[in-house]
Parts: sequence; C-alpha cells; structure tokens
Amino acid sequence: MTAVFRHEVRLFFSGLTAYVYGAFLLIFVGLYMMYYNLTAGYANFELALAGASFSFIITIPIITMRIIAEEKKQKTDQLLYSLPISTTQIVVGKFLAVFLTSALPMCLVVFYPLLLKNYGNLYLPTSYGAMFGYLLTAAALLSMGVFLSSITESQPMAAGICFAVMVLNYYMVTLAEYAASSAFGSLAALIVIEVLLAAVIKHMTRNAVLSEIFGAAAAAATVLLYLYKTEWFEGLFPKILENLSVYERFYEFVDGIFDYTHVVYFLSVIVFFLFLTVQSLEKRRYN
Repeated sequence: MTAVFRHEVRLFFSGLTAYVYGAFLLIFVGLYMMYYNLTAGYANFELALAGASFSFIITIPIITMRIIAEEKKQKTDQLLYSLPISTTQIVVGKFLAVFLTSALPMCLVVFYPLLLKNYGNLYLPTSYGAMFGYLLTAAALLSMGVFLSSITESQPMAAGICFAVMVLNYYMVTLAEYAASSAFGSLAALIVIEVLLAAVIKHMTRNAVLSEIFGAAAAAATVLLYLYKTEWFEGLFPKILENLSVYERFYEFVDGIFDYTHVVYFLSVIVFFLFLTVQSLEKRRYN
C-alpha cells in the first residue's frame, strides 16, 4: 500500500492536476469567505465551507477520473497486479493519495478562522468542526469517484458519470422535497432503485442470473411488504433520500452539531465504495 501511495502522490504532484485542484479549492473557500464573512459580516466561517463544498461537483470528477480508468486503458494496471500486494492495498493506497490532494489545501484554511477571530466573535469549535466535516465529505465523495473510475476505461465517461453522481448528491435533499411522498410513489421509486442495483451487480459480476435473481427477489419482497403495510411507504422515499445525502450530514457539522453517528456514516460510505472498487478490480485481475 505504501508503494502505491508514494507512486500516486509522485504522479499527482509531478503534473499540474494536484496544484490546480488545490488552487481551485482555495479559491472557492476564499471567495465564499469574502462573501459571507468579510462582505456580509457573518461571524460564521462554517458558512464559507458550506458554500465551498459546491466545488466538489467539479473537482471530484476531475481528480478521480484517471486514477484507475487511465491505468486500465493503458494496461498499466497489470503491473500493479504483479506486485506482491493485495488489491485492497492498491485501492487504499490510491484513495489515500487522492485524499491527500484534498487535505493539503486545508493546511492553509485552518488559519482562516484564527484570522477572522481578530475581527469578530468567531466560535472556533464550530468552525473547526465544520472543517472536519468538510474533509469527511470530501473523503466520502472521493471514494465514490474512485469506484466510478474503476468501472470504465474511459476518462471522459468516468468524469461524466461522477459529475452526475456529485450533482445528485448535492441536490438530493432538494429532490426529496419534490419526490413522490405517496405510498405508491415510494414503491415505484424503490423498485426502480432495485432494478438499477441489479444492473450494477450484473456489470460487476458478469452474472446475469445472479442479478436477475437479486432484482426479482428484492422487487417481490418490496411489493409484499407494500401489500402488508402500505402505510409504511407513506413519505418513505423522501426520507431515504435525506438519509442517504452526504451533504445533509455535512450541513449538520455546519450547524454546530457534532454527532458521532455522522462520522460513522461517512466512514461507512468510504469503506463501502472502496470495497466495491476492490471487487471491481478483483474481477478484472482474475479475468
């Protein structure tokens, strides 16, 4: 894992990608700090971080699109498979390297609240709690980007899919407000999600029978549960969207709520998508 991590770090910092990415994050944080804290006079640095989190929609696809997709296209991933390390170590090493490019700019941002405190009543624990949530949000979204890069050999396709996923994450709470809250609407939405999951399973395992069994079993169980307890489905889909939203958890940190369950949620998202990435690479490794 250490060898992969060092290789990826050298690769990132040998080109312009890491520097442009870091500069982009700093520009966004600086612009929102200027708008909220300096111009509007709000003594809440966490508002600047909440606004700057919008940049993930653009930066995450750019920084993750090549991390695995390019290696698959150039066939250099075969060199990684020949090393005496596991696929898990490869994935974790790549993830830590790409996360480092997000964490390094924050080494400068940590001084912003201290500067602002000289000109207003800034509550530092809330500011640094939001900063911690900002890093967790970046890590969770990066893990999604790494996974999406592992399922294709095309960088533009990886970036396009990742961009769509980032937009969905950002606007998920807003979508939840307009999502069908009726019991039947929730049923239909859940069945669509189960069909999409079955398609993902088919893509990852190349096993049509397994994906069809999963899709049919999940849909049947959902319909039976709907017939048994229809009232459970009232407003269920909007609640699911809100609970799945990465940004909704981050906004809790922005509001000054430090809940360990949110930390567990972010860590679970990271582990889940890195696990999917490992499975995606394992399938290619043994094929």
